[in-house]
Amino acid sequence: MYYLLLVLLILDALVLIPVVLLQSGKGGGLAAMGGGVGTDTLFGSRQATTLLTKATWWTGGIFLVLALVLSLMSVGGTQRKTSILREGGSTGAPVSAPRLPATSAPAGGATAPATQAPAPTGQAPVTPAPAPATQPAAPR
Repeated sequence: MYYLLLVLLILDALVLIPVVLLQSGKGGGLAAMGGGVGTDTLFGSRQATTLLTKATWWTGGIFLVLALVLSLMSVGGTQRKTSILREGGSTGAPVSAPRLPATSAPAGGATAPATQAPAPTGQAPVTPAPAPATQPAAPR
């Protein structure tokens, strides 16, 4: 049923596009309101209803109804009930921050002092390995 309504929605959209594009302009739009003499109504004069105007209303209404029905069907179907962000990813495990290296050497070859995180209770503190000494690049 869902796919039948989806096909009808696509066909309706394919009919709606040329019906709207084939209509002639109704005037200057809102720019025609600017104090012009002879405006019959607020948004311009009333014009005769044509076949294209009726087709636009019908196809537009059908499009809106089908879109509403399809959206209601998709909510009640097999869609996810909760957000992926609240679950923490597709595996269900909480998302953790990426690990950063314990020490880093700044540009220029100087080494930064190593910082040490507090050791867990009952364990000896772990000292990170010293950073390798880097040689400055020779100029070319």
